[in-house]
Amino acid sequence: MKKWLVPVIIIAIIAFSLYKWAVGINNTAVTLEANAKTAWSNVESTYQRRNDLYSSVIKTVQGSADFERKTLNEVIAARAKATSVNIDASNLTPEKMEAFQKAQSELSGSFSRLIASFERYPELKTTEQFKEFISQQEGTENRINVARDRYNEEVNKYDIYTSKFPNSLLTGWFGFKEMARYKADPGSENVPDVEFKFD
Repeated sequence: MKKWLVPVIIIAIIAFSLYKWAVGINNTAVTLEANAKTAWSNVESTYQRRNDLYSSVIKTVQGSADFERKTLNEVIAARAKATSVNIDASNLTPEKMEAFQKAQSELSGSFSRLIASFERYPELKTTEQFKEFISQQEGTENRINVARDRYNEEVNKYDIYTSKFPNSLLTGWFGFKEMARYKADPGSENVPDVEFKFD
């Protein structure tokens, strides 16, 4: 065997090993990113389920001519805004996530006011559509929480993998960026004031 062939073989083995290492890091990061994007799609899907549910209640309420138009219009406007905020799963920036969360919170808040006003309209509370809504609402909100938690778990796996050394040397070069997590709404860390009135 010629002497010059030994260093060439060693260099080739080292180059191949580095190539395999880089490919492995890239492919794992791609898989983790895809899992996080799928989890985000599931978050959007659960919010869509809630929007569809709210839509059926809005139609029920619109059928009642004497119902508060202001409250109903607020819900309709908030629902339109919430469904218009779209996020590209491949570009989940903190700013876009914040806009999405804000729109969903506004919808939730306006809808809570709508439900509270139902107390003054007992004929609405007795309709089959309203009863069905009440039974589905809790399950939908639970699904949303589960979907958001799963999304954050997948983002966490992705961010840890792409940020750890030595992976971070290549993942930044390959274009992998930190993904935004779903955060609690501002002020939700405060305990709400609950006032009980006894007659």
